[in-house]
Amino acid sequence: MENRVREYREAAGWSQGELARRLRVSRQTINAVETDKYDPSLPLALRMAGLFGLEVRELFIDDWKPEDER
Repeated sequence: MENRVREYREAAGWSQGELARRLRVSRQTINAVETDKYDPSLPLALRMAGLFGLEVRELFIDDWKPEDER
């Protein structure tokens, strides 16, 4: 799942550490999300989107399609 976390974090002027502090997660978690190595849990995705004033779908791009639409 692609995401725009880095884009919004940088626009806010926050380091990965600052975003992690605000979300109460580790900096490594933020790095893993930004590099598409980890898809956050729904509660974390909701907190992230809320922090940026976005809907989850604006922050995370789901490219999944049913087999009949591929």
